[in-house]
Amino acid sequence: MTRRVGQFYKVSFQEFQLGSKDFFKLGQEEELKKVYENIKLPKRATKGSAGYDFFTPFAILLKPGETIKIPTGIRVEMEEDWVLMCYPRSGLGFKYRLQLNNTVGIIDSDYFFSDNEGHIFAKITNDSNEDKTVDLKTGDGFMQGIFMQYGLTVDDEVNATRNGGLGSTSK
Repeated sequence: MTRRVGQFYKVSFQEFQLGSKDFFKLGQEEELKKVYENIKLPKRATKGSAGYDFFTPFAILLKPGETIKIPTGIRVEMEEDWVLMCYPRSGLGFKYRLQLNNTVGIIDSDYFFSDNEGHIFAKITNDSNEDKTVDLKTGDGFMQGIFMQYGLTVDDEVNATRNGGLGSTSK
């Protein structure tokens, strides 16, 4: 039987608002609230799916060579020795060469407790060399997350705790 190791949640509206400042300006708060209310939690498409599909909170049009940072509005709580690994949905990668800019997104278990509530962002690029535009409607799946267990070396003695958000462990 497959082990259940995590749970997806929405971040608070305030955190989503902070993460969405590149898309929604002052005076668009009502529109942003509607977007927030309609955020869908990641889910698997079939019982045999390994990946949990992440859905766009708003429409995205990405021409070849263009990049966008997407605030998903999602956070994930998981057991300590697990990680969520994020990849583009395979169909989008195959059809458009859609890429995650960090190749594979790594969401650590302690990211849930970060200052930014563990808000998961995805920076994607349409790397099409066939002049294809990626046209994602609100609620379309664009990325998938797979839970993986990991191990430690026998001499590992790390005891530091995370206190920041995205990229904070390298500061």
